[in-house]
Amino acid sequence: MTLALGDLTVNRIGLGAMRLPQEGTAFDPRARPRDRAQAVEVLRTAVELGVNHVDTAAFYFSATRSANELINSALAPYPEDLVIVTKVGPGRTPQGEWLPFARPEQLRGQVEENLRQLGRDHLDVVNLRVSGLDDVTAHFQALAQLRRDGLVRHLGLSNVRPHHLDQALRVAPVVCVQNAYGLGHHPEQDDFVGVCGERGIAYVPFFALAGANQEAGTSAEDDEVTGIARAHGASPAQVRLAWTLARGPHVLVIPGTGDPAHLRQNVAAGELELSAEELTRLDALHLSGS
Repeated sequence: MTLALGDLTVNRIGLGAMRLPQEGTAFDPRARPRDRAQAVEVLRTAVELGVNHVDTAAFYFSATRSANELINSALAPYPEDLVIVTKVGPGRTPQGEWLPFARPEQLRGQVEENLRQLGRDHLDVVNLRVSGLDDVTAHFQALAQLRRDGLVRHLGLSNVRPHHLDQALRVAPVVCVQNAYGLGHHPEQDDFVGVCGERGIAYVPFFALAGANQEAGTSAEDDEVTGIARAHGASPAQVRLAWTLARGPHVLVIPGTGDPAHLRQNVAAGELELSAEELTRLDALHLSGS
């Protein structure tokens, strides 16, 4: 199961790096840094299992761990087929406090910081992570210039609405849209998922393992999901990933984990085939927002 991001090809199950720097809730300044050896093991195991799409950001860090630095240490020199996707727009102080959303002229500095941390001379894909912007034109123009300068290969969008995609496409090609979406999680995104498929743009959900009001994880499960999981000898998380992938061949998933065992389960979800009847039941659950 592969998909093209521009001229790059990735397997449809990737790895989100947000949870690598710390245990517990992301961005919590009190969170305990994750064991470094464990984080490195997760990254190297992911590549061994065929993962070639890693999603990261310079603002993914804890008191003593940086996702980008961990990726660099664990995987450089990078495999030729490895696609690293990062995002710009938000920023944090070294103490972890959020900074005001970047102005267009500040995006070059954020791209260069990702390049430095990852040890790369260009970034495969950069997503503009939108926060509070109604019009992304000026920011996307700044990224398009960095693409022309050779610092960025492809551009994408994150946390956006359909009109943001229209604005960006008037500036430069968009290879992916990354939004919060999953089984029972933001069903209002269904139409947007379809629009991206019609336009040949990859749709990349984050929080694909979360149900409604469970963005921190899947601590509780619906009986429908649990029942289907038992029927397949799978975990509820694997059922959620399989359902997400079934939304269309243009859909990728980037489940994040710092646990090697969970990583193996997530990758194995790509082999889980849900029946049409099971998908219908899960679709109904999805539309109910559960």
